[in-house]
Amino acid sequence: RVVRATSFAEAALDLKAQKLVALDVRELTSVADTYLLLTGTSDRHTRAIADAIVEKARELGEKPVGVEGYDGGRWVLIDLGDVIVHVFQSEVRELYDLERLFSDAPNLQLDAA
Repeated sequence: RVVRATSFAEAALDLKAQKLVALDVRELTSVADTYLLLTGTSDRHTRAIADAIVEKARELGEKPVGVEGYDGGRWVLIDLGDVIVHVFQSEVRELYDLERLFSDAPNLQLDAA
């Protein structure tokens, strides 16, 4: 679980994603085990980060369950099964404030961070 999340985080950080937060949401939702939250600086940047994460999934022999918000590039959600990646632009991340919404979730320490 943490190894996969670390791989996706590294792919994002290679493209200068900002403000990486990894949350262990196993006790809070049945949708996923881990949420990765990342910030991009523009719609183009968020899409590039999303592309890198999807490419990393393919390298691992996986296919995302779904990708939402890619065209707009303000909040791209990548469902990788037990890991869900949220790539936001700053203002959207602040607006939805998932860190507060999932404040009971422990932070995961990833080697990529």
